[in-house]
Amino acid sequence: MAVPAVRELANCVRVLAMDAVERAASGHPGMPLGMADAATVLFTRFLKYDAAAPEWPDRDRFILSNGHGSMLQYALLHLTGYEGMDLEQLRNFRQLGSRTPGHPEHGETPGVEVTTGPLGQGLGAGVGMALAERLLAAELGDDLVDHRTWVFAGDGCLMEGVGQEAMSLAGHLGLGKLIVVFDDNAITIDGATSLSRSEDVRAKAAACGWRVLEADGHDPDSIAAAYAAAIEPGEAPVFINLATVIGWGAPTKRGTAGVHGTPLGAEEVERTRQELGWEHGPFEIPAPLLEAWRAAGRQGAAAREAWEGRWAALPEERRREGERRLAGRLPLGFAERAREFCAGLVAAPQAVATRKASQTALDFLVAELPELVGGSADLTGSNLTQAKGMEPCGRDGAGRYVHYGVREFAMAAAMNGLALHGGLLPYGGTFLVFSDYARNAIRLAAMMRLRAVYVLTHDSIGLGEDGPTHQPVEHLAALRAIPGLRVFRPADAVETFECWLLALAEDAGPSVLALTRQGVPQLRAEDYPVNRCAAGAYVLAEPDRARDLTILATGSEVALALEAAKELEADGVAAAVVSMPCWELFEEQEQKHRESVLGAAPRLAVEAAGKFGWSRYVADERRDVVGIDGFGVSAPAADAYRHFGITAADIAARGRELARGAD
Repeated sequence: MAVPAVRELANCVRVLAMDAVERAASGHPGMPLGMADAATVLFTRFLKYDAAAPEWPDRDRFILSNGHGSMLQYALLHLTGYEGMDLEQLRNFRQLGSRTPGHPEHGETPGVEVTTGPLGQGLGAGVGMALAERLLAAELGDDLVDHRTWVFAGDGCLMEGVGQEAMSLAGHLGLGKLIVVFDDNAITIDGATSLSRSEDVRAKAAACGWRVLEADGHDPDSIAAAYAAAIEPGEAPVFINLATVIGWGAPTKRGTAGVHGTPLGAEEVERTRQELGWEHGPFEIPAPLLEAWRAAGRQGAAAREAWEGRWAALPEERRREGERRLAGRLPLGFAERAREFCAGLVAAPQAVATRKASQTALDFLVAELPELVGGSADLTGSNLTQAKGMEPCGRDGAGRYVHYGVREFAMAAAMNGLALHGGLLPYGGTFLVFSDYARNAIRLAAMMRLRAVYVLTHDSIGLGEDGPTHQPVEHLAALRAIPGLRVFRPADAVETFECWLLALAEDAGPSVLALTRQGVPQLRAEDYPVNRCAAGAYVLAEPDRARDLTILATGSEVALALEAAKELEADGVAAAVVSMPCWELFEEQEQKHRESVLGAAPRLAVEAAGKFGWSRYVADERRDVVGIDGFGVSAPAADAYRHFGITAADIAARGRELARGAD
């Protein structure tokens, strides 16, 4: 039997994509039609993968950063034989419950490495995956870790700021196994790219330290030559500028913005079939072509089996450690050693900023967990994220600390890639106020349920003189609004360590640690056999009679709440103090437990932030929250707290009114 030509195989991708979009009456046919040749050459000749083993650790990673063209990837996954990706899934493109959502979603579709759609983030995640490959190769050896990260990206990916940040970072790090295939079709939704862009993207990539190649995106030999050159060993990431025509094959819509995000229509679909010489019906792939594709999906099996043999031959201790890390499990005995460390913190109280307490925690955690990879967006000395013994990541793969530069968005996107790759646990730091720059990547981490930790310091007006541009107000509420994200705001050194343990737990998703710049007293003086922060909130101080008032507080304001409770006690008001380091964990507790913590007495909430969201715990958000209604002020921290009425005396006065109003 003759081997089908690349164009015949590529046309399988084209017709499946346009048929699925047409059936759904929704989707983006232009990109799959234009990139089918490039994808076919990659998946049949260059990509190292085994469709029967989508989790093989040493597979090449393929990322569709321009995720609106998702039918390109779904067609490839079906054709190459990924389990669960039958034709019925393609017929149900964009329908409820299918494995073919509008944009690729990691965890929903086998073979999808990362959730994409927000443009540029797949490129950012690719930087993280390529970095993970290099770090693990240096640790485990090239015989066990030797794969590439391939990213398909479009104009929008390069226009987005995160794409530019990622390109710059990857060039600086010299990620030689990262290959970006740029779909240079000169079209965006609005029309020609000349409407909004005039720079030379190839020169820009070269200036960022990339090796730039060019190819005709509809000439299989030209594409193959570029891919062959791209996989030659080198220290520079590779940028392949692929000249394509969006909607290639659609006789009247090709090369126009009209084919980007709108179904072709029945008439254009039929004319495209004629243009391609495709004589088969919707979703119909001739057996010889399907078998050729299935053979491509099996071509990596021998490499996988050889790798499995090398892995099995490892010394038992090394193999078990590798399996532990790939599975995301914590080491044996870690819980006991962490418990002892926490007891030591209780026994030796220290009044420090929680960012400093976090650094102390990291000194312990980094020594215990070789999978931890840290970093900061140019704020290492402020975030205190570099633990003892942590060296900067170098081009040789040494070091576990990434200097991300002033690139918060790229940092968060790269952390997603690091987490997705397997074998590593990423954390990264910036100021809480700058979480806005990284927010969309944090949102995707929550969507993918990734274990990543965002160390967000300078968490309130307590940062002082830098003023309202740097003082977060609305940010805690905004982060708490992201489903699946745990936002921790610990009150002292003990809570900080406990929150770190919860953020690194095996069942954890993404977590924020909101930490103070200013020092806070240590409040926990008793050693508990359990992690008290695991309940999300707990009673830190209980009066010796029935409550007249319950004060709820987080972070640095818990100490103020305790002072206020003492003042109220002197006035005959019995006030309990509840520390609430994590609302999300508190909401997971049984209702009876939540009610016992909150109590039946009037409640007053205290947080040096915006008041939004506290209405779930207090009767009146405006009246019953000691917080901030506007932006911050440039002033020393103590003056700023007095200016906004966030002092023990102010809390006591408000609490007195509430308690007496209930009489």
